[in-house]
Order: sequence, then structure tokens, then C-alpha cells
Amino acid sequence: MRVLIYVEGPSDKLAMEALLASLIDDKSQQGISIKFFSVKGSDNSKGGDAKKDLVTKTPIAAIDIICNPPDSIVVVMPDLYPKNKGFEHETVQELENGILNNFNQALQSKGINDNRLRERFKFFCFKHDLEALILAAESQLRSVLGVNSLNVTWTRPVEDQNHNVPPKNIVEGIFRKCGKKYKGTVDAPRILGNARYQDIAEQCPQGFGLFVDFLENI
Repeated sequence: MRVLIYVEGPSDKLAMEALLASLIDDKSQQGISIKFFSVKGSDNSKGGDAKKDLVTKTPIAAIDIICNPPDSIVVVMPDLYPKNKGFEHETVQELENGILNNFNQALQSKGINDNRLRERFKFFCFKHDLEALILAAESQLRSVLGVNSLNVTWTRPVEDQNHNVPPKNIVEGIFRKCGKKYKGTVDAPRILGNARYQDIAEQCPQGFGLFVDFLENI
């Protein structure tokens, strides 16, 4: 079985590979391949809008993937932030409805009526973005920054931030206060690679926790 997981950018891909390394390895030994793909390349080399492309184009491309071979599962995993990219949405449910609608419309346009294909197309999201997981990995974050405490507060649970102050903004502010600049492709995998994915899932049950449950049970 192949599980192909599409995320917005390279920082999401690298962070997930680092955080979930043990789970990916366990599933590989069971004959299940789990691979992450970013819609936008390093330094935005592919151009365009990563979230918009992920929520509008990837559901359509997923149909060909899950048809050939038939043991493939495609997962689309965007950030909830920013809202209204690709179509109107502000909540997780609205984002999911829009993506599934794009997928179902593509099935209809191809004349495909097979519920088995719908069962192999999955949606999850980062709420509100990947950096919520970094806030959940607070001890690993302090270790990377070389500090004993963080003089920054944020809403808890970490997935309960909002569109005005998404987790990435908070993480960037923490780095600035420590005299550093946050670089997602370097710092996200470095921090999350030292965390237990089970601990992060427990603190982020609304988005990441559901995704982990899915992977553990395939």
C-alpha cells in the first residue's frame, strides 16, 4: 500500500518526515509506504500559491493516482490559515467541504462513480498552520533556542489560535526575541525531530491528532 500525503511547502514536508520518522519506519516494515510531497518547491521555485494549488488542483490530480495502482491512498493536508484561499472557508469543516467538493466534481466530470475511490481520498489539516506543532513542542523549542523559558504567551490548546494571530507568527516572534530568525525548512524539522509524535498529537487533537490516528490504523 502507498500513502501519498500532499502538504503546502517544503517546511511542512521536512517537519513531518522528522516528527513521524519512527511511525513511517514501522509502517514500512508492514509493507506500507508513507511519503510526503510539497506542492511548492524550495524558495518558491515552482511559483504560484501553494495553499490554493493544494486545495483546488491536488484533489483533481488525486483521481489518477488512486486509480493506478488501486492500493494507493491520497491525503491532502493544507494549513487552515490563511482563510478563503481557493474558495471561501474559515473553519476546518468549510475547508474540508470545499476540497471534497472539488474531488467529487472531478469524479463526475470523468464519469466515475465508484465509492471505493472516495474512501481512498482523505483530508486533514494543520490548525492553523504547522507551527502549532512547534508550540506544542515547547521544551524542544527552548532547547533549540538555548533558553530556559519563553517570555511569550499564546492561547492554549495550541490549535485554538486564530486567523489574526496564527501559530507561525507567534513562533517567528519567539525567535526574534531570542535574537534569531525562524527558517521553517531548517528549524521546524530540527525542533520536531526531537519530539515524540504521540506527545504532539495529544496536544493537537483537532488536526494533527486525527491525522496520526489515521496513519497508525492503516
